[in-house]
Amino acid sequence: MRNFILFLLTITTLYSAKISNVANIVGVRDNHLIGYSLVIGLKKTGDGTTSKFTLQSIANMLKAMNIDMDSVDIKSKNVAAVVVTAELAPFSRQGDKFNITVSSIGDAKSLEGGTLLMTPLKGVDGKIYGLAQGAVSIGGRNGKGAGVDSHPTVGLIYNGGLVEREISLDLYNQEYVTLSLKESNFKNSVSIQKNINSFYNTQVAVAMDPRTIRLKKPQNRSMIEFLAEVQDIDMDYDVKSKIVINERTGTIISGVGIKIKPIIMTHGDITIKITEQSNLSNPAGAMVVDENMVIGLNENELYTKTGTTTVANLVRSLQKMGATPKDIISILEAMKSAGSISAELKVI
Repeated sequence: MRNFILFLLTITTLYSAKISNVANIVGVRDNHLIGYSLVIGLKKTGDGTTSKFTLQSIANMLKAMNIDMDSVDIKSKNVAAVVVTAELAPFSRQGDKFNITVSSIGDAKSLEGGTLLMTPLKGVDGKIYGLAQGAVSIGGRNGKGAGVDSHPTVGLIYNGGLVEREISLDLYNQEYVTLSLKESNFKNSVSIQKNINSFYNTQVAVAMDPRTIRLKKPQNRSMIEFLAEVQDIDMDYDVKSKIVINERTGTIISGVGIKIKPIIMTHGDITIKITEQSNLSNPAGAMVVDENMVIGLNENELYTKTGTTTVANLVRSLQKMGATPKDIISILEAMKSAGSISAELKVI
């Protein structure tokens, strides 16, 4: 039987959060870069002769150095073909350094001890925004002995990337800017609008939809000063109740306070009646879980104090009655379909 894991998160209806935690500035984001190159200097752990693209890449590199050699004549196992990926942070300037990830795409056994050749890194528009080069670090334990095994076909080069082309974003001269909520929510969108307008005592923010808030810079501030202040404003943040289920691992993540309606349910050989009481019954053979929950094993009945019939208590009781993770997940899905659970159910 798979191990069952239940994470209980105390979730209230409203949180206090800074605007920077719940909304992004449109246009201010990381940009993905990608490139292809070779890692050299390996100790016979590189690509074999079956990786034809590696041999062709070596031949092309040598040809650029005025050494004409056919790829079929190359037998080296000290070279591996790799894809290089990186994230270019917003407002990065020429000469700034960034970390890169190097991943083998051939049949190399390990990139340990290798050096990445100079690699142009391109954006989605095909333009070169950075260069990468340096010694590859795979971390962890590489041989026998104590420690955690590393993943030797993927490595990092810390500060191995160099910005060559800047991605321009002129915020300073803009009069308007847009905020985008990380999750669509009408209440949160209006809350941001009210808190910003209250802070400046004038109409500078307009909620356009449940995710978008349009801002106009006040006359006495620069856009940079304005955004710094806006991001630091506190707001009431409404959190949707949610149950997240991972069917592959049997993991359920639920808020402690997510309530369910008392019901009678049957699943396979499991039948249970959920009853709310002001004073908990304690029939013979019952299992007292805590002051809010008693399981009547003989009657297959779950007694809970009024107001404490929650998903968390249900899952705990089913687990103590011997239900498997698969059973519990199926029961929660059926209860959601029947309307007994009002919270959003997300299966991943």
